Parts: sequence; structure tokens; C-alpha cells
Amino acid sequence: MFKINRIKISGFRRLRSLELPMRPFMVLIGANGVGKTSLLDACTTLSASASGNLNGTLSKFGGIANILTRGKSEELSFIVEMEVPDHELLEYDLSLVPKGNGYAISREILSQKRDGYSESEPFKHIDSSEGRIRYYEQGKNGKKGLCTPDWEQNPIETALAQVPKMYRQPEELRRILATATQYHVLDVSPRAPVKLPQQMKPATLPGPDGEDLVPYLYYLRETDRNRFDVITDSLRAAFPDFEEISFPPVAAGMLAMTWKDRNFSKPMYMNELSEGTLRFLWLVSLLQSPNLSTVTMIDEPEVSLHPELLSLLADLMREASTRTQLIIATHSDRFIRFLKPEEVIVMDIDEDGCSTANWADQLDLDHWLGEYTLDELWQMGRMGGRS
Repeated sequence: MFKINRIKISGFRRLRSLELPMRPFMVLIGANGVGKTSLLDACTTLSASASGNLNGTLSKFGGIANILTRGKSEELSFIVEMEVPDHELLEYDLSLVPKGNGYAISREILSQKRDGYSESEPFKHIDSSEGRIRYYEQGKNGKKGLCTPDWEQNPIETALAQVPKMYRQPEELRRILATATQYHVLDVSPRAPVKLPQQMKPATLPGPDGEDLVPYLYYLRETDRNRFDVITDSLRAAFPDFEEISFPPVAAGMLAMTWKDRNFSKPMYMNELSEGTLRFLWLVSLLQSPNLSTVTMIDEPEVSLHPELLSLLADLMREASTRTQLIIATHSDRFIRFLKPEEVIVMDIDEDGCSTANWADQLDLDHWLGEYTLDELWQMGRMGGRS
């Protein structure tokens, strides 16, 4: 399985220089303002660099000058290592610097150790510096080696997002980075998409705003009944009076979704459900999707959820992490109770006001865990990440 095993982020808000080994299930904890959401946003920026949307994403964050570590960094950089089965690690190195009102890509290297290449000069799939782009040509017109592109390049998007198809390993890195997805708290306002009828169409994910939840669940029921049953079984475990969900048509090509409660003769429509119920339904549906991206990020999944649902949610996330690298940011003490130290990253602020991140299983907590739960140790300040 291809997976990201290390990431280094420098110059992104409080993340002045943060290096983190990656694991399948990663839950970020810490006080407000320690960099949890910044870490997710940095990963989203990195994803945009591989999908050709770097400029749009940086603009959404207010431009590179707005996200550089205040007074401490003049460059935004990322280093990513990807584990490749039966091959050496891939390393992607990207650096951006302010230029006028925008930015420039000052360095971009995609490299891999190979026989015949030294550690100081590894094999390079992409080698770009100050606008001079070269990529490894696989044999077109008899050429082999680093070549200059013969097409028009967009200078504010990365070569990774623009070069032709490469070997399988760098293609996997490009795909993994480009498809990484960040999910925020689900919108459950009165006219939110999740509360309205939705168009009947093939859908493999419920959508960041639940805009495809109805066709997704309908399609899953018809094509993957076992996975659909896992979702309904999870709902019954969370809500003992829940019986089933149904999909009545409401107009040509449009479906609604109803929730049957054993206490009532008539089912309820989505707009009648509580915020917590809607958000839990969306989370369970998302985590059960067979089409999750290789990296999935969820910010504050505990919002509106009753504390008794958090144990079930932790189990569902743990199972999903066998299919996606799952990165969660949370403020919930109760959620931490149901996690293991090897699943928790404690984020804090150093004496310079910049973010630090440490895996909880590296904090020597064993002698405390015999008497206290993980959330109690966090509340006591034994893990840091409190202020």
C-alpha cells in the first residue's frame, strides 16, 4: 500500500518548522490556537499543489503573505515522504516565496533513491528551481533523462500538477496528494443541502456539505448492501429507536430521505432531525464510503454529538483508517477517552509561540495510564496541549 509516512511543514502560520511521522489514524488535540486546523490547512494546500489549484487555495487563505509565520519565515515549504512497496521512498520537496502581490515557486524536487545514484544526488522525477523546470522523460523521441517542457507552463502552479504521466510510483504520490480531502463541520442550517431533496445520480461520497448524501446512500443500498447495512447497524447502535432510512421520490429525478423511528407511525424527513443526528449520519456514511481518498481530514467531528456517541465514532474511524490515512482535529476530552496513545498527537506552543507536535505514546505515560484514562491525563496537564 502506498502511504505518506512523513511530512515536514515550514512557515505556515504557527507551523514554523514542524516535522511529523504519519500513521493511519491521527487525532490532533490541544488548546485553541496551537495549530491543529493550520496543520489540516497546510495539508490542503499541499493537496492543491498536486491538483493544479495552488493559486486558488492560497487566495482563499488570503495569499502567501497572510499565512507565512509572522516575522519568523520568508518561505513556505513542504517535504513529504511516501512509502512505496518494493521500492525506495519517494520524497517531494516544494518551496514557495512571496513575489510582488503573489508568490513564486522557488524549488520543487521529486526524487527517489535508486541504484547508480548517490544519496546526495538521488534520481529525480522533477527538478525545478526559480522557474527552470525539468522532468524525467521516459523515452519519447528516443530521449531519456531530465528534459525541459515543450509546452506552455503555468508558472504559479507546480510541475507536479502539470508534467505528463510519470512512472507508477510518482503517479501514486501525485494522486494521493491531489485527492486528499478536508471536511469541516457539516452545515445543518435550515436550507443546508443535507436537509433538502437531492438529485438522483451515481454518487460515491456524501459530499463535504452532505449535498450528495441521499443519492450516495441510495446508490450504496443498491450496489453494496453489506456496507449499507453497516451504516444502518451503526445508526441502530447509536439510536436504539431507529428502524430504517427510505428514499421516497419527490419530483422527477429527485429523492428525499426519511428516518423511521419505532415510536412514530410516520417517518421523519431530514429537515426534522436534530443537528447531532444529521451530523452523525453524515459522518458514519462518509467513513463507510469505499471511495474515500487516500488521505482524509476531518475538523471537529464531535460538534453536536452526544458524548455517548463518541465511543462508536472512534471505532468507526479506527476501521476507516485501514482504508484511508485519517487525520482528525478535536477539542473533545470525552472523545480522547476512547482513543489509544498511539492514535493521539498532542499539539502545543513552544517558547517562541510556534507549534509543536508529539505522539502521545512517546510521552512516557505508561505509569499514569494504569490509574487514569487518556482524557483524564489530558485534563490534568500530564500530556500538555492545554494552554
